[in-house]
Amino acid sequence: MRSEIAFSFLVAILFLVTACDRNRVYDEYKPVRGWHRDSTITFDLGELDSTRTYNLFLNIRNNNDYNYSNLFLITQIQFPQGKVISDTLEYEMTRPDGEWLGTGFGDVKENKLWYKENVKFDEPGNYKVNVKQAMRKNGEVQGIEELEGITHVGFRIENKE
Repeated sequence: MRSEIAFSFLVAILFLVTACDRNRVYDEYKPVRGWHRDSTITFDLGELDSTRTYNLFLNIRNNNDYNYSNLFLITQIQFPQGKVISDTLEYEMTRPDGEWLGTGFGDVKENKLWYKENVKFDEPGNYKVNVKQAMRKNGEVQGIEELEGITHVGFRIENKE
């Protein structure tokens, strides 16, 4: 009897968690260990509904090994017919007093960062998103060769509603 109640409780919790996230269209994370300046993280989005409008997010998980208050990224959206849109983005990772932004307990914090809003994927075919880190120390031309402290990079698409 107890196991039936526990099972019913777990099913109810699972239903609530998934029901609260019905705007999610795509959500994937890639692990990172020492993010090299030439390393590109690619997300294959597949074919998306051309009649819908979406909001796009970059999700970054970092730990206390991340030594900076901000994060520079270079992103690209590759369209099925060959068009590419590139952006250089800067995100704040800490408050002015050095406290981490984001959510989470303990060492790891997660940041859901706005990338683009009201996006339509109107070309038929498969889309890709590429993400590279573009961090450099003040006064230096060369980027940071191995960026430590970023543990996962994620990409998320939500229905605009």
